[in-house]
Amino acid sequence: MNLKLFCLLCGLYSVLAREGRYSSPVLHGKSRQLLLSTDQTLLLNCRGRWKLTWLFPDLVSDQVRVENSRCGRTKQHYCSHLTVRPTKADNTGLYRCRYEHRPEKETSVYVYITDRQQPFVEHSRMSPFVLYKKDKEPLIIPCRTTSPNTTAALSKYPKGTRINPDERNILWNSTIGFTIRSPTFFYTGPFFCESSNAGVAHQSRIYIIHRTVSNILEVYLNSSGTVQALKGERLVLNCTATGEFNTRVNITWHYPGQNNTFHSITKRIQTHRTHMLFYSLLTIPKLQRSDRGQYTCRVSSGDNAKQQKVAVTIYDHPFIRLKPRHGCLIETEAGQKSYKISPKLRAFPAPEVMWLKDGRVAAEQCSRYHIEGYSLVIRDVAEEDAGKYTILVRNQEHGLCHNLTLTLEVKVRPQIGEKAVSLQDPGPVQQGSRQALHCTSHGIPPPHMHWSWHPCPPKGLYCDLPRGWYPPH
Repeated sequence: MNLKLFCLLCGLYSVLAREGRYSSPVLHGKSRQLLLSTDQTLLLNCRGRWKLTWLFPDLVSDQVRVENSRCGRTKQHYCSHLTVRPTKADNTGLYRCRYEHRPEKETSVYVYITDRQQPFVEHSRMSPFVLYKKDKEPLIIPCRTTSPNTTAALSKYPKGTRINPDERNILWNSTIGFTIRSPTFFYTGPFFCESSNAGVAHQSRIYIIHRTVSNILEVYLNSSGTVQALKGERLVLNCTATGEFNTRVNITWHYPGQNNTFHSITKRIQTHRTHMLFYSLLTIPKLQRSDRGQYTCRVSSGDNAKQQKVAVTIYDHPFIRLKPRHGCLIETEAGQKSYKISPKLRAFPAPEVMWLKDGRVAAEQCSRYHIEGYSLVIRDVAEEDAGKYTILVRNQEHGLCHNLTLTLEVKVRPQIGEKAVSLQDPGPVQQGSRQALHCTSHGIPPPHMHWSWHPCPPKGLYCDLPRGWYPPH
């Protein structure tokens, strides 16, 4: 029993030992850095427990050859041999060997291919390259060198101030290039690296540093309300985004018929001194009923996004629908500051509207009348505003015409005419004589009149009371 347990533990230890030894691929040679000259042969051998794959600089792909095989005494391991022949300066870079199914498990070596005539891997004969600088992030200018001993300086194109590494904010590393830990606005535009060798100056390729900004200030559509259109008409929606200077945005549309190939989207950018405008025009040449629905313009820049929506309604035919809101008889009171006569009107396209009062154009009769939308507004309502009001609605292009007449009654509060005249003391009258008293009133509707008689108090009872005071009856 003990012997079996001992054998089991030994076998487990052997497996764990093999697993631990090749938990990551192993490169032959302990050095993490190789130094070769041009026109030599680079040979790298990698060994591991599972299938292997390589990652290497982009410019090596035309010269590289990889051979894979099973290796070890029992062929339980995998071996991979990478060969680069002949070596060139731009083959300089990081070579990584990793497992296919576990790419996080890898081992690497940095290879320098030295060339005195080409100290920079990305040399001056290469086309300019754009680098994007993000706020609050370090800026890396990747002017790597073909030798670990090369020193370099940074310059702003065409001939700006020479910037040397200071080991605080500006760092130099031959395998990375220049790292600016806290780049200011100065680090925008074209830059290049330069180095001297035996009195000869060499330059890297030009790096155009673009400051990425993703602040979207505003997004709006050319129509804020519901868009109404006729079937067969042309629809154009304009989505405009305002962004900070140097902002780049992506504008996308989402709408019912976006898979229709007849629809077109046109984009345009306009630069101002302090901001930028981005336009996206969606054009549908011939509307169909299936195009009705919600249209969304979405603007994104980096992690920021804003959108605007608009509903599109499509009618088969033009129409006018007109009817009273609360019957054909309407009422108001004299003295009211304003009164709006507003029938129910739905029409498309938008019609012409005219209001008449008693058969004549209302606005020409009185300056207190004016049209607001489809409604007629009467300011400082007076008794003479009563009458018949007719709204004429017309769409001449499509031959549509409707009218509606409403009768307005203006109520006037009852008033007694004699109250406007100073009260005169009639003086004494002879007992038994005939006396006529007059009361004149006006109001709409006509007021009802009622006379009341208050007998005089006994003599001397109210002698000290003010004149004109009467006791209650």
